[in-house]
Amino acid sequence: MAVEPLCIMKNILVTGGCGFIGSNFVHHVYNKYPEYRIYVLDALTYAGNLENLEDIEKKELAIPEDKSRYVFVKGDVSDEELLESLFEKHQFAHVFHFAAESHVDRSFFNFSNFVRTNVEGALLLALMVQRFGGEMVHISTDEVYGSIPEALGFVKEDAPFLPANPYASSKAAADMLLQTMMKTSTVPVRIVRATNNFGPFQYPEKLIPLVITNLLEEKKIPLHGSGEHLRQWIHVNDMCSAIDMVAHNGEKNGIYNIAGEHESNINVLKKVAEILGKNLEAYLERVPDRPNADMRYAIDSSKLEKLGWKRQHTFEKELPEVVKWYSDHEEWWRKLKRKKEYAMHYELQAKAKYF
Repeated sequence: MAVEPLCIMKNILVTGGCGFIGSNFVHHVYNKYPEYRIYVLDALTYAGNLENLEDIEKKELAIPEDKSRYVFVKGDVSDEELLESLFEKHQFAHVFHFAAESHVDRSFFNFSNFVRTNVEGALLLALMVQRFGGEMVHISTDEVYGSIPEALGFVKEDAPFLPANPYASSKAAADMLLQTMMKTSTVPVRIVRATNNFGPFQYPEKLIPLVITNLLEEKKIPLHGSGEHLRQWIHVNDMCSAIDMVAHNGEKNGIYNIAGEHESNINVLKKVAEILGKNLEAYLERVPDRPNADMRYAIDSSKLEKLGWKRQHTFEKELPEVVKWYSDHEEWWRKLKRKKEYAMHYELQAKAKYF
C-alpha cells in the first residue's frame, strides 16, 4: 500500500490579519497552501475584526490540534518582547506585514499612533526577520508618491516620494527605512505599493462601504471637495494574488507597484447609487476637502506583470458583487457602525473637522 508523504508544515506570520486586506489574504493562503500554518497577529483595534476569519476558525474546530493550520495571537506589532517570543518559537518562513493605521482622515487627529504602528512596527518586524530568518513582504501604498499630474502619466517604482498627509508620510518613512535595511544588511524584504482596494470585509468608514451602507440606511453621504479625485481601484482578490506572486516569485529585495483601474470618487458614488436604485443627489452632502488633498494617484505595475501577474477582476463587474455582499451582511457592518470608535470619528469626518 502506498504511503502518503509527510507534509512538512511551514509557519507564516500575517500581521493585521483580522483587517480588510489581511483577512482576505489569510483566506487566500489558507485555501491555496495546505502546507502553511498561519499565525495571525492583530491588536484588534477598531478595524480588526475576528468575525472576518470566523469561517476559518469553524473549520479549525474539526481539525486535531497537531494538524491545526490557523493560530490567532492578539498583540501589537510594536511590542518587541512579543515579537521576539513569536519569532524565536515559530521560525516563520514568510512574514506578511499588513498591520497599519490606514485611514487618512484619522491620521490628521493622531499622528503619533501612525508613527508607532506604521514606522516602528515595520522596522521591528524587519529586525526580527534579520535576526531569526525568513522573508518579509511589506504592504506599502501608492500614496507615498503623492499626487501625480496627468502630464507625468503613470509612475514606476523609482519615482520620488511626495507624501501629502500624515498617513502617507508614515508609510513613506517605513518604506524608506526598509529600503535602507535592504541595502545595508542581508534582511530579505520585498515591498509592494498598492492602489485603493475594494471588496468584502472592508471597514465601513472607507469610501465604497461607506457609500453602500449609508445608502442602505437612507443616510447622507459626505463627499470631500469636488469629488473629482482620481484613484486606481483594485479588487482585494487581485491584491492577494499579487502579494502571493511577489512573495514566491519576486526578486529578493524587489519593490513592486500593484495598480488598479481609474475611477473618480464622484463616479464611484454614482455607480453605487445606480446599483442600489437611489437618486444620489438626494443623499449627497458636500463637505470641505481634506488639507492638501491628492487629486490623482497613478502607478504603473508593468514590473509586477512581467512576473506573470495580471488583474482578473474588473471594477465594473465586481462593484455590483461588492454592493450585494454588504447588502447580504448587514449585521456585520451594522455592529461596527454602532461602536463608539466608528461614531466618534464619523462625526469628525462627515463635517471635515480636521483641526
